[in-house]
Amino acid sequence: MNTGSYTTKEGELRMLCDALYLHIPFCLRKCPYCDFYSVGADPSLMDAYTRAVLDALAQVPFDLAPLDTVYFGGGTPSVLGGERLVRLLNGVRSRFGIRPDAEVTIECNPCSALPDTLARLWDAGANRLSLGMQSADDQQLARLGRMHTIASVRDAVDAAYRVGFSHLSLDLMLATPGQTLPDIDRAANLCAEVGAEHVSAYLLKIEPDTPFGREGAASRCPDEDGQADAYLHAVETLEQRGYQQYEISNFARDGRIARHNCKYWDCREYLGIGPSAHSFIGGRRRYFPRDLRGFLEAPDKFALLRDDGPGGDTEEYLMLRLRLTEGVTWDALASRFPGFDPTPLHEKARPLQKGGLLFCDEDGLRLTPSGFLLSNFVIGELLL
Repeated sequence: MNTGSYTTKEGELRMLCDALYLHIPFCLRKCPYCDFYSVGADPSLMDAYTRAVLDALAQVPFDLAPLDTVYFGGGTPSVLGGERLVRLLNGVRSRFGIRPDAEVTIECNPCSALPDTLARLWDAGANRLSLGMQSADDQQLARLGRMHTIASVRDAVDAAYRVGFSHLSLDLMLATPGQTLPDIDRAANLCAEVGAEHVSAYLLKIEPDTPFGREGAASRCPDEDGQADAYLHAVETLEQRGYQQYEISNFARDGRIARHNCKYWDCREYLGIGPSAHSFIGGRRRYFPRDLRGFLEAPDKFALLRDDGPGGDTEEYLMLRLRLTEGVTWDALASRFPGFDPTPLHEKARPLQKGGLLFCDEDGLRLTPSGFLLSNFVIGELLL
């Protein structure tokens, strides 16, 4: 298998994809705010899906390098159980190879992060867990429709440590119904207390085609000013506890960033497999339809792939890199896009810098925490 690079039709040299995302579309119960593609965790469907993904791995029509990152997302991948997940991980390793120092992440619900499942995953080479904690208050968890409690979060963390996991990420939700700033403090305290190395803190977004959207849950959430207060408070309180912000919604201790997700923000290529999974590979954006039955029944899984146009141009690179606290450097722009003139960016950045939304200097361009809150506006102003 080719493990180097390839050349696009435009003559641009690109490194081969070394990142794989597997979508596991099963949940014990769908949360009322969730818009990700998932169905109920039926054992026969999960068996069939495991076989279908293994078939898809054998059919991959793209050249990939030995993998640097593998990410099992969902849904709730842990409900698939240790045996099925290990079969998939072994199938990935057999098909592409996984580097010895690769990051292999499994998303888990605390209720389904069972010791036996975690032990099997660790033994098979998984080394990073992402736990959906969401809140440090049981009443808030109930309002969010979550099945777990804070006690089950602690149990899942303890079980992970016992089997060998050390790279642990916890998810938090901000600006949820009834949440206060002290609630955010308690959540940050719990992250630090249990020794999580990474925290993802997301503002709750109410999508219209969800139970929360249909029942008008947005009216029970903080308004825009309250959302801004929650976000900026989370940034401050997490940094006080040693979590350095490196992306709009992500924080890490000791440099333990999420390598897989950073490939997205660096506009690097990755392959996604499973219904609703997206890819950026061969210079094109592609995706599988949100259709589990169609994925199970298709003899040729990659015949389902839909093309979503070219990717990786200057505008997209800037948009994605500006999600990171380090932003865009002029040197990286010149290296990736020879001949690109940054002068218009400098000019458009001046009023935004005066407004406290970004920094623009001789090194490059980066957003402030206030700029992250208005990132769509800021990026739009820069790229218009």
